[in-house]
Amino acid sequence: MKPIFILLVGVIGMLGCNDMYDNHKMKPLQKSNYYADHLSARQIPEGTVARGYARTDELLYTGRIDSVLADAFPFEITDEVMKTGQHQFTTFCTPCHGRLGDGNGMIVQRGFPRPNSYHADSIRSKPAGYYFDVITNGFGRMYSYAPSVPVRDRWAIVAYIRALQLSQRMPAEELSSADRISISKAAK
Repeated sequence: MKPIFILLVGVIGMLGCNDMYDNHKMKPLQKSNYYADHLSARQIPEGTVARGYARTDELLYTGRIDSVLADAFPFEITDEVMKTGQHQFTTFCTPCHGRLGDGNGMIVQRGFPRPNSYHADSIRSKPAGYYFDVITNGFGRMYSYAPSVPVRDRWAIVAYIRALQLSQRMPAEELSSADRISISKAAK
């Protein structure tokens, strides 16, 4: 009884597959008489967003709040974010901006024009969203890093740039005594 039943189910299943095998298919952009516009590929409905590409968080994806560059971060800055920022900065930014962000990278030493220093007052006063926008869209001679650096890593770079800026202008009296001792030992 069982073998006959299994055989019968198998035969019925194969008959159904044969219909799919013989189905007519359309190649993309091939002329079609089925639709009134004679296109085989259908137009994507307006407002369609590909899976994984919904950009609902304006701050995260543009660096803006209500279309104005924001001086806020879209997530908490942790030690892990700073480590990621340092790694990405070292990989993508130091060739031009240098390890300290002073604009003295290797390209300058090879004769190319010096990029802006992150420590210049005009650059330090920019909101965090400005740096994100420049990394994303490029500026001047700098091209967009959007294809190379994921969104969260771009924000991590911005956090690291802010840390570099603070490190170069921190008043000594605001440092802890342990930090002042460590710096004085390193300077000797």
